[in-house]
Amino acid sequence: MTQSTTQSAQAARRAITRADIMPMEEYAKIRRAHRKQLVEIKRSRRVHIGPHVSLYFENYDTMWAQVQEMLYIERGGEEQIEGELSAYNPLIPQGRELVATMMIEIEDEATRRRILATLGHIEDALQITFAGHTVKGVPEDDLDRTTEEGKTSSVHFLHFTFTPEQAAAFNTPGMQVVVGITHPRYGHMALLPEASRAALAADLA
Repeated sequence: MTQSTTQSAQAARRAITRADIMPMEEYAKIRRAHRKQLVEIKRSRRVHIGPHVSLYFENYDTMWAQVQEMLYIERGGEEQIEGELSAYNPLIPQGRELVATMMIEIEDEATRRRILATLGHIEDALQITFAGHTVKGVPEDDLDRTTEEGKTSSVHFLHFTFTPEQAAAFNTPGMQVVVGITHPRYGHMALLPEASRAALAADLA
């Protein structure tokens, strides 16, 4: 069992600390098996909305893996660790919230540039609806990801904050949950599978 799996078995973790980082030689030994395991974790935390947008709901495990991978690939040592923790800890849910990386995935570069130019402020148009509730996504405020010309970035980071009542409703087994985008040039929605709803419910604890 990897370190990440062990931590998943505990109560939801809210931050990665220096003590959680595995030495690179130890991580190298479990890297292949852990990446296979992570594919399964991510499968229930990924939602495709329309033809181009995917939401990847993050948690301690996905961010721990991201930090370890960055350290493994870049080999920046101790000097790199603090920067990675500062970058990725804000994407770990802090209780009664979901945090997602939104990616606009278009393979052809010319097509991607053309479509991104029409999707300005799409990061403000995400919402989760269920049982009469609507929880709107709030983008990270680290920088403006839509230019003055109206072109958006292909990557956004969103927080969905729930009230206690909303969290309780979302956590109801079998609850129908819809994730939608209300942008005038990209109006799409997706029904959240029950396996995904159950996986995300742990983030709201």
